[in-house]
Amino acid sequence: MGRLLYELGRVDEKTRIANERGSSKAGKSSFSWAWELDGTIEERERGITMDIALQSLSTPHRQVTILDAPGHKDFIPNMISGASQADCALLVVDANTGEFEAGFDRGGQTREHLLLVRSLGVSQVIVAVNKLDQVNWDQSRFEDICESLRAFLVQSGYPSSKTSFAPVSAMLGVNLVDRTDPDASELSKWYKGPTLVDLLVPDKLEPPARDITSPLRMPISNVFKGQSSGTGVTGRICGGVVQVGERLRVLPGDESALVRLIDVEEQSVPWAAAGTNATLYLTSIDSIHLSIGSVLCPPSDIVPLATVFTARIIVFDIQLPVTTGASIELFHHSRDVPATISKLIATVDRASGVVTKKSPRVLTKGVSAEVEISLRVGTLSSPTPSARPIPLEPFSVNKDMGRILVRRGGETISAGKPFASQSQETFQYFSRYCSGHYLLMIVTKLQ
Repeated sequence: MGRLLYELGRVDEKTRIANERGSSKAGKSSFSWAWELDGTIEERERGITMDIALQSLSTPHRQVTILDAPGHKDFIPNMISGASQADCALLVVDANTGEFEAGFDRGGQTREHLLLVRSLGVSQVIVAVNKLDQVNWDQSRFEDICESLRAFLVQSGYPSSKTSFAPVSAMLGVNLVDRTDPDASELSKWYKGPTLVDLLVPDKLEPPARDITSPLRMPISNVFKGQSSGTGVTGRICGGVVQVGERLRVLPGDESALVRLIDVEEQSVPWAAAGTNATLYLTSIDSIHLSIGSVLCPPSDIVPLATVFTARIIVFDIQLPVTTGASIELFHHSRDVPATISKLIATVDRASGVVTKKSPRVLTKGVSAEVEISLRVGTLSSPTPSARPIPLEPFSVNKDMGRILVRRGGETISAGKPFASQSQETFQYFSRYCSGHYLLMIVTKLQ
């Protein structure tokens, strides 16, 4: 992505030279372009993306916000945080022999990332087949990778009309913006298709409908101390509109804050709407009451809090079946909490939703089921008598707020959607009341 940003004028020559010299001095000259987004000392020393980096670029038809997310398996929680804010996925795969296969074989990161992104509501994906120059611009290699991925994408629920592929060499800058460089001569002999930037045009990427009429919902993905404008929080607005001067409730908890400033794309704005990745500067609140995973909402229409809820899940390609009492990690936006699958209610037909079996003993791969999930305290010795509830809404109320991921033992085992029955008995609320045009893209870098 660093090279693409440079080609589009988002990285100046001075920064490029500094990154080139710095990476060469560190013995990692091949990572010079990655240093544009991998800005921390640890990321540069290890040569991998570890956290979410935010950048933006302009094309003739789009203003694109890039969320550069880690691809390494050790940082999947950070990848989930970025993917939950995305409308489109740009998947970068390595064309070198053995490298693509390592990521695509069972248990590989390519498969897991595609499943995670689709489970979080992303249906549009662009695949950049990178380092094709290192296999001598082999057309058959490109076509084999595309064929393997295309079948898996359809199987995973990506519409074929919303998937695109482009052969590139990021280091050489070939087919990112154009193919005019002499290095592109071999590719141009057989490839006449679009460049990577061409795939960002309006008829290829469609911004989803934004729910601006619903109550404000903004999960916090980062918290930092502003220099003179209060405490800053960033996140994607999942519904509604927020304005400067508005008072917001912070959940979970009883605190509220005042919106002093709103920044979007490094510009101060008076308001921001659903779909926007925004930075809010808050006053009248101590930063100790703001944490990653908290949700901002209006005091008059707060998000329900839950410690026990029912969800419909789809079980992924797992080796060990899911049983009652299984300990899991529950992911909701940037929040990661320990939980237990406390009850297997029923298996259901994936297409119709009709119950096929009540109270199953186990859940195996490919099964769609309704389960009860109970949050639990972090450790057995925790002094807290019960788990702290989290802000959670049914999928039918807010699609962005109503998606969860379930992991176990470092593996993503299922994705689901919380729901509430008519009696409300399966979705427990613990709410306490007080008185009173941006396209987001997740960039997956596979290691």
